[in-house]
Amino acid sequence: MAVITGVIPEINDEKKPVSQEQLRREVDYARAQKILESMLNQGLISLSEFDKITALNRESFSPALAEIMP
Repeated sequence: MAVITGVIPEINDEKKPVSQEQLRREVDYARAQKILESMLNQGLISLSEFDKITALNRESFSPALAEIMP
């Protein structure tokens, strides 16, 4: 088993209010991704197209958690 040592990064637990605009972008992104997943599952788009459109959606909607999304 590996032991991890070193500096523990600080966690910023400061709460920031979410604007109505950011909330709308989050909802719009989630809707767009659900539609995209449905299209992928129905064979209407390829996995490559899905990945490209997902990247475009992240740029367009700027979801807050985009940095950690797969």
